Parts: sequence; structure tokens; C-alpha cells
Amino acid sequence: MTDGLYQNHTGHLQMIEPFVPIFVAVGTGFAVLTSRIYSKIGHLDNRVDGVELRIVQDYVPKTDFNNALSRMEAHLVRMEDKLDLIASKKM
Repeated sequence: MTDGLYQNHTGHLQMIEPFVPIFVAVGTGFAVLTSRIYSKIGHLDNRVDGVELRIVQDYVPKTDFNNALSRMEAHLVRMEDKLDLIASKKM
């Protein structure tokens, strides 16, 4: 009586066995595809960073940047002075 149950159980296992390598192959393929996609994204990110750096170096002269920075600093100093004056009046 137990032989019949065992044979029924092993019959189900024999049906599953051919699918195990298929699942392993699909999982491996997915892992390889994911790895390649991430490497391409990393390569693209490096290229975009290079383009950004070239644009900044080529299209924003250092003198213009220094002039804009000096003007901004002058505005900030004026704002600090005004805030200091307001703070000293309230005390």
C-alpha cells in the first residue's frame, strides 16, 4: 500500500526535475542582463559627468565667475550689515 503512495509522490518529482535547469537558466540570464544594464548606466553617467565638466570649463570663463562671485559677496555683506543694524536697534 505504501509503494503506491511513494510512486505517486516520485511521479510528481519527476515532473518538476526538467524545470529546475530552466529556472536556473532564467535566473542566471536575468542576473547577467541586470549586471549589463547597471554597467551601461554607470558608463553613461561617467560620460554625462565628462560633458558637464567640459561645458563648465569651456563656456564659463573664470573671470566671469569671479566677477559674479564678487558681486554676490558684496550683496551678502550689505545684507549682513543691514541685519546687524536691525539687530542692534532691537537690543
